[in-house]
Amino acid sequence: MLRAGLAAIAFWIASAVFAMATPPNVILEAKLIEPTTRYDHGVLGDAIEWGALALHVDMGCQGCETPATRNFVIRLPENRVFEDIEARIIDLGEGSRGVMVVETDLAKGARLALYDESGLIAATPFIGRKYRWLAPIGAADLDGDGNIEIAYIDRPHLAKTLRVWRYYDGELLPVVDLPDLTNHRIGEDVIFGGIRDCGDGFEVITANGNWSWVVATRFVDGALVARKIGDNKGPRSFKRALDCRAP
Repeated sequence: MLRAGLAAIAFWIASAVFAMATPPNVILEAKLIEPTTRYDHGVLGDAIEWGALALHVDMGCQGCETPATRNFVIRLPENRVFEDIEARIIDLGEGSRGVMVVETDLAKGARLALYDESGLIAATPFIGRKYRWLAPIGAADLDGDGNIEIAYIDRPHLAKTLRVWRYYDGELLPVVDLPDLTNHRIGEDVIFGGIRDCGDGFEVITANGNWSWVVATRFVDGALVARKIGDNKGPRSFKRALDCRAP
């Protein structure tokens, strides 16, 4: 499968990239590693998940010609896996970065977790039952209050609920939900949609619950407000929507 093949791609990027000045302890690259078959859910199309997270971090060497960097590996216990298609580096505010990934307990199902080189930063609760999953959307200051919000679809094949959590003071706090939205079809190794800004604020791009529409959702005055922006004509529709074009 594609996800397993990606594990063989070289992880560390060219050293020329590291010549750019960056603040201390900035995550430069993140990758899921150590493929494993210890969890047999297969929601992403195969039996392979990931046992560890590799980070490449600029440690902020002062006076160095090039930044000092270190590699870190965060390895999960045997009763957990990273059940995801990628590790996403996100802005947590005030120059801080974290890595957003789906972490699954073999008995309790999935949760959305944030990591850095020190380990787990914050996480949502596990869904509470095995073979229950969530599909990440992205992270941004969705309501303009200066804090970062994290968006995902809870159980995109069952509950089909958009959930928004706020990262605040080192924690993830639940904020608001909206049902009848989804971004993943069972057995596929792609998550559709994401977050866009077409010049007038952030919008979350997903499908509606039966995949007939492409939907843009805003977080306004404490509520999620969704609107149809076009018919779903396939994967290209979501890419066009993220590019601020009509689906």
